[in-house]
Amino acid sequence: MQLMSEVKAAGGGLRERKKRATRAALAEAAVRLAAEHGAEKVTVEAISAAAGVSVRTFFNYFDTRDDAFVVVDVDTGARIRRAVLDAPAGLSPLEAVRDAMAAELAEAEQQHELWRLQAEVLHASPHLLARGVGAHMAAEADLADAVAERLRAAGGGDRRGAGPGSGATSGTTPGLYPRLLASVASTAVRASMDYWSTHQEEAAFLDVFHEVFRLLAAGLPAPSA
Repeated sequence: MQLMSEVKAAGGGLRERKKRATRAALAEAAVRLAAEHGAEKVTVEAISAAAGVSVRTFFNYFDTRDDAFVVVDVDTGARIRRAVLDAPAGLSPLEAVRDAMAAELAEAEQQHELWRLQAEVLHASPHLLARGVGAHMAAEADLADAVAERLRAAGGGDRRGAGPGSGATSGTTPGLYPRLLASVASTAVRASMDYWSTHQEEAAFLDVFHEVFRLLAAGLPAPSA
């Protein structure tokens, strides 16, 4: 999920909030225009006009037109990394990642339509889809690095509360646990969104998200009949 709400992003002064709002407006304009007309027919001029800014302003936020469709929020990775590293020492790595992602997904229900449109835009254009996949893989790698750094800070492993989800890594191939956790967490976000999309009347998105992580922490036990 590359489309994140930047208007609500925690921290930063008024200037930073305005910058996030402008980037978000440009990203939304790009995706909506591409969904309606096709990405190849959308120009930087059209995106800028729809967002109410100049073309010069557009290039203050994106290097190319295609970047606006993929919408890589350059601040998201840094926020998640800092949240993982700053999480209370008593939390397992899984819990730290869960809380960091939950903060980024606080407005997922409001962003859902835009995420759906972005997925349509990317899948309709192979080169954009490839860029989206690349951005997703880079985000996972950044998350894995944050988990690895947290483990190193804890002395090579977080062994508080041995058991599923505790973060105990004794005997694990070095570097494997952080990569696996980052990949699983990313999949958990997608599974949460996919399920919530078809059960919106039954539960709030964050409730589904936390249930998914509860199941992961429990080791994915088979549900009772």
